[in-house]
Amino acid sequence: MRYAIGIDIGGTKTASGIVNENGDLIQKEVVPSDTSDKESMFSQVATCVEKLMNHSSIPVEEIFGIGAGVPGKVDRENGIAVFQNNLPWKNFPFVERLQDIFGFERMVIDNDVYMAAFAEWKKADLSAEEFFVYITVSTGISSSIIQGGEFLRGAGFAGEIGLIPVPLEKTGWERLEKVAAGPALTKRAQKLYQSDRVTAKDVFTAFYRGDAVAEKLVDDVAASIAHGVYTINSLIDPHKLVFGGSVITHNPVLLKIIRQKLTPYAIEEQMHILNAMEVSQLGSDQGVIGAGLSVFKQWDTLDKQKLVTGEEQK
Repeated sequence: MRYAIGIDIGGTKTASGIVNENGDLIQKEVVPSDTSDKESMFSQVATCVEKLMNHSSIPVEEIFGIGAGVPGKVDRENGIAVFQNNLPWKNFPFVERLQDIFGFERMVIDNDVYMAAFAEWKKADLSAEEFFVYITVSTGISSSIIQGGEFLRGAGFAGEIGLIPVPLEKTGWERLEKVAAGPALTKRAQKLYQSDRVTAKDVFTAFYRGDAVAEKLVDDVAASIAHGVYTINSLIDPHKLVFGGSVITHNPVLLKIIRQKLTPYAIEEQMHILNAMEVSQLGSDQGVIGAGLSVFKQWDTLDKQKLVTGEEQK
């Protein structure tokens, strides 16, 4: 059995874990992120990995490599964290710096949503022909599309469902992320409740109590997400769609409402999506698991390419 380290880096916390090639999370460590400057942030990532290795029951010589999910734009080929909204890294040579400390030759870096999506795709166990979509609803909203284990990246910005314009009752149109992500829900709730202390969590608490204002807020969020889902569904007709991110994983009732909003619009040939949607069962571990699994995928692919090249030369 092979093992890899997966790292899931966020603006609030950084997690690392040891993952086997079956996608099982063996051990995990979490540390708070420090976004005060680039070196402090990197130091926390290194600390998280060091803690994991110090507490690990798996010898370091059995670790196949390291994979890391980073928010924002990533240069996968050169191992650079290009830009993030919530981290102080701009064109930061992440892979090189981590290799200097830990010495692993096999390292992979990718966008954090893509890493989480890969873990969910593996768990879904689809055929090579089937389309898989992962949508995260959290601080932001984004998605990733996979077919046969390969991401549909387009020119480099594919899957940004959060940028899709959705209709609003009075103000026309706004981007999905601006109306349905956690901060957007919080902002609207604070205005309606006339309190800057209200959070998205408070909204759902009130929703479960039957509060009319909260019910309207949640209903509007679900309607906007349904609009984004229907756009994706009409474009690629996925076989499976999994939701992740704190807003929806902590409040799976959202999925029920999203289904209700989709039903009037989906034509008969599209109805299968209503039963093909689910909330992630991996919880907050999906980013770590996907990052670890990506190491095996990348190097197994490279090994196969070398084998084919060698056979052609003969």
